Amino acid sequence: GPNPGGGGAKPGGKPGGKPGGKGDAQSEKKHKETIIDLSKHMDKPIRVKFAGGRECSGILKGYDPLLNLVLDATTEYLRDPEDSSKLTGETRQIGLTLCRGPAVMLICPADTLEPIANPFVPQD
Repeated sequence: GPNPGGGGAKPGGKPGGKPGGKGDAQSEKKHKETIIDLSKHMDKPIRVKFAGGRECSGILKGYDPLLNLVLDATTEYLRDPEDSSKLTGETRQIGLTLCRGPAVMLICPADTLEPIANPFVPQD
């Protein structure tokens, strides 16, 4: 017949892919852009806060567009068991860690971190 070898996917085509393949280039481009440029913080200490209240700091060793972070020499700041929003001042060394991007709420340079008075509470 005119089609030896039967039907099926196009040669070199990905099984289960979108027909036409036009959407792939656009979605790939969208994923490559990151909201924050973390390259200037590579190999420098950063502090990270997570959804749920966990907090840690470490040396930024790597990241990706989804904000997954690789931290080295990581220190976790332990929270009060009664009030999880308060830190106890105790820390725990956890070494090399992979921080999952969707859980990351805040990233800041650890060396320039300084506490300020709460601007939303009336000062006496």
